[in-house]
Amino acid sequence: MTDEKQNKIQKNEFNSNTNPIKTSRSKKTEDTQKKTIWVQMNLIPIWARILIVLLLLIIAIITGAMVGYGVLGDGVPSDVLKKETWTHILDIIRGEQS
Repeated sequence: MTDEKQNKIQKNEFNSNTNPIKTSRSKKTEDTQKKTIWVQMNLIPIWARILIVLLLLIIAIITGAMVGYGVLGDGVPSDVLKKETWTHILDIIRGEQS
């Protein structure tokens, strides 16, 4: 019985010694996975991004002016796009009201 216990103990010690080797191998594979280099591809060039942002900004300003003039100001929203409307607004701001 004692020999069997010693054999079991030796087997357990052997197994416990092999476990760190397995974990070190798994750490090596994790390290190689962490060292992968990411290649960043720009699908849209920077000049196109700037152009898109400027276009969206202009659309937002026009839409906001139309909502402000048409809904809040009780005017016709399409009048925002007319030059006469802006000259009239600038005249009011300057104090040259007619």
